[in-house]
Amino acid sequence: MNRYLLTRLRQSLITLFLVSVVVFAGIRALPGDPALALAGEERSPQALAAIREAYGLNDNIVVQYGRFVGHALTGDLGTSARTGLPVLDSILDALPVTLELAALSLLLAVVLGIGAGVLAAVRRGKATEWLANAIALLGLSVPTFWLGIVLVLAFAIAVPIFAASGYVPFGTDPLDNLRRMVLPAIVLGSGLAAVVMRQTRGAMLDNLSADYVRTARAKGLSRRQVVGGHALRNSLVTVVTVLGLQLGHLISGAVVTEQIFVLPGFGKLTIDAVFTRDYTMLQGVVLCTSAAYILVNLAVDVLYSVIDPRIRLGGAR
Repeated sequence: MNRYLLTRLRQSLITLFLVSVVVFAGIRALPGDPALALAGEERSPQALAAIREAYGLNDNIVVQYGRFVGHALTGDLGTSARTGLPVLDSILDALPVTLELAALSLLLAVVLGIGAGVLAAVRRGKATEWLANAIALLGLSVPTFWLGIVLVLAFAIAVPIFAASGYVPFGTDPLDNLRRMVLPAIVLGSGLAAVVMRQTRGAMLDNLSADYVRTARAKGLSRRQVVGGHALRNSLVTVVTVLGLQLGHLISGAVVTEQIFVLPGFGKLTIDAVFTRDYTMLQGVVLCTSAAYILVNLAVDVLYSVIDPRIRLGGAR
């Protein structure tokens, strides 16, 4: 087990190093002079020269990258050219919003997706399966921005059950927080729930027709034991894989969703950084997002070994 974890951790660190190179090079490849963006309205040659000297823009690219990595390892991601605040502070302020949105969306996707997938597999060929497939197809087909607008019109304006925009921390007012987060979570989680449902159904159908399931039934185990204790557990490897890979969908979908519902999360922070050419902020946000994606995939690998010990034993050899 320890060797398995060390192997996955080493691979994740290598990936994070490569991501830092790509992020650093990608930001430097953007059109425009970073010094002009930092200077604001003060565009005199003297001011630009002072900014390049202060931020080390006159150094060669290798020296700049080394300084970037050194500062990042100490938690210093630079200062925002738009707000003048440390990038890390802005990220930490936006992080709870996006984490809560992602957690609620994942919860919705897991509960609805796995439940509908198991139900569709167990009741194959019946009306329940057709209904689950139709709802999943609808969830995959409807654009995020359109669903968000429709939900706002229906449940925040026509029938004002939920709030249309804004954010209130959960610790300040839990009820008002949920009123503002339910609709964004439905918008972001509906597509993921559809993907999870389809993958769960496919994996369950494969496992329900396997020899070990027929053996379990022959032993006289109840239907609940066969489905929940045998088929579903072996199907969870596929589901966990899908959830890990769909993190990118949550991140990209959060950008649109947070704009629709005016949530001050990572998505809005990214959009503001792009439109204001705040390269330092954009660099910090992309790096943190990539690190989160790598961390989640590491957690998924570890979860594999919990669900199926054969994966752990195979990775340890």
